[in-house]
Amino acid sequence: MNWSPRAVLAAAIDVVVVIVFVAIGRRSHDEAGTLSGIAQTAAPFLIGLGFAWMVSLGWRRPMSWVTGLIIWPLTVLVGMIVRSQVFDDGTATSFVIVATVFLGTFLVGWRLVARVIETRRRRARGARSLTA
Repeated sequence: MNWSPRAVLAAAIDVVVVIVFVAIGRRSHDEAGTLSGIAQTAAPFLIGLGFAWMVSLGWRRPMSWVTGLIIWPLTVLVGMIVRSQVFDDGTATSFVIVATVFLGTFLVGWRLVARVIETRRRRARGARSLTA
């Protein structure tokens, strides 16, 4: 397993997505924003994220939106299983829906944005080389 700087960056962004999801959720439910509270709530999804990265071989194409499409449902599924079976926390239908939508939007979304930016940069470099 060879982790490029892009893979490390992508994994870090994914971790931030999960932590932001948890922090927003805890705040919207008037739960304490303590580090330990956030860590406990995030742990099942971070476990799911790690599992998803391993299954998807995410380090091979870390910035690909296709990788995001694999990571997203695995993170939610494993996160919900670990949350209910190991951490003995709830998995109400509304929570599953919100987690699925939020994590899907951001785990795939940032990769789509990165692709658009990269495509524009390539086109700009190509246009500059034609005029030089």
